[in-house]
Amino acid sequence: MNRHWPAFTEMLRCTLLGHLTNRLAMLLAGAFIPLWIGAAHLCASSRIVRFSLDAAGEPVVAQANHVGQVTNALGAVMMVSGFMTFMETFKAGEMDRRLLLAGYPRGQMLLAKVTAAALIAGALALYTTTLLYLTLPVQQLGPLLTAVFGAGLAYGGIGLLLGSLVRGELEGFFLVVMLSLLDSGLQNPVINVVDVDGRAALPLYGSNQSALTAAFTHLGPPGHALLPLSWWAAASALALLVFHLRTRSYYRPGTAAIPVQSDTATQSLPPVPG
Repeated sequence: MNRHWPAFTEMLRCTLLGHLTNRLAMLLAGAFIPLWIGAAHLCASSRIVRFSLDAAGEPVVAQANHVGQVTNALGAVMMVSGFMTFMETFKAGEMDRRLLLAGYPRGQMLLAKVTAAALIAGALALYTTTLLYLTLPVQQLGPLLTAVFGAGLAYGGIGLLLGSLVRGELEGFFLVVMLSLLDSGLQNPVINVVDVDGRAALPLYGSNQSALTAAFTHLGPPGHALLPLSWWAAASALALLVFHLRTRSYYRPGTAAIPVQSDTATQSLPPVPG
């Protein structure tokens, strides 16, 4: 275990560095999220709306623009999280294959990618929840943070899967954007006045229910907050399976490692622990 720990930490460091050097992703995280939240506050009506939540079990009353801010925040987080993990996974594909040829431990490589996706989701959740806390009368801050983190985590797993699966950068980006827009639109209780069949099966359902309950009620944290974990686990497991199947012929355990230069980071990886 000890000899594999440096391989995990170095891959995690390079993966996170790849995220940080992605200027478009950083711009989306820093500017798109507050702009999308602000758009809901400015464009939506301030009228009082009454809507039902499965997680609350009773009607909830709130201003329409406040509801829009929460749902827009979730939509922005899941889009940015999915986009960031997809871009890093897709761009690092060739480098990962070269590392496997050099004898890099496959398990540590995969674990580092999943861990990086979770850390990115956590950072986005903390940033977004802070913005909501500053602009809304949030009733329960902790459960709201958990719900936003779940949304980012679920789409982080989806981004990993798409980055391992699709052949083109444009199609992966299109899938992330379209899925997140469709999901967030169907989960908005102000827009959707009817219960759409299959809505509960979508990735955002659990986070949306939990976030709205936490933002506008004093009810205890519902079990819906755990639903995104199933999406994250399933998508991450499929991503790891696809990665394993596509790189079986590249993996040569025991091969001497060679210094390589990352496409997404400017630092050289050290020799593979062995």
